[in-house]
Amino acid sequence: MYEDDATEFNDEVRQLYERYQVAESDAERREITLEMGKLDRRHHAEIYAALENE
Repeated sequence: MYEDDATEFNDEVRQLYERYQVAESDAERREITLEMGKLDRRHHAEIYAALENE
């Protein structure tokens, strides 16, 4: 379960990073950065929830 979640998270991060690298404008890079922040917060929330259930 955790490996699948980690793989999915890593794939999403990689895709966002690749999009960021080819972004053509500051506005596009800002939007991608915001998406990265949302993904990071979601990932941390999942970790904390799993720790509470142990």
